[in-house]
Amino acid sequence: MDAHIRPFNSEDIPEIVAAFTELGWHKPASQYELYLAEQGLRLRDVYVTFFKGQFAGYLTICWKSDYEPFRDANIPEITDFNVLPKFRRLGIGTQLMDKAEAEIARVRSIAGIGVGMTADYGAAQRLYILRGYVPDGRGLYSKGHPVQYSQEIKVDDDLVLYFTKKLK
Repeated sequence: MDAHIRPFNSEDIPEIVAAFTELGWHKPASQYELYLAEQGLRLRDVYVTFFKGQFAGYLTICWKSDYEPFRDANIPEITDFNVLPKFRRLGIGTQLMDKAEAEIARVRSIAGIGVGMTADYGAAQRLYILRGYVPDGRGLYSKGHPVQYSQEIKVDDDLVLYFTKKLK
């Protein structure tokens, strides 16, 4: 495998933005500038991966999750996990997850992750379950709030099911 994972830096921003713009995904430079600032404050770690010299994906670890049950239990959350479509099924996502879990395991025994509920997230849903993540038992969340029985909600990227994994 010719993939290389390393910490994110400011020089990565233009290449990341260009890669997602080419896919038609809106991921502005300001998002990555915020990630860089949060990384500097030790609130978030960001890891990027390159395959044969080309940007292939990234993920972040939020050390203090926005998801209240994780935050209250001091469970770091793996967030914004992306592998570009042309680099999927090469083991790159697995390597990124291995890196994130190893970093979390240095300080905590549990990792958390949230996943969207549309088919766009199907590969991620399968990956997390195959890696040993299990639902945290709190049901669906939408825009940071639990979905209530009979509640009408919009199915979008904000509809999430959260998972945890005990790390070795």
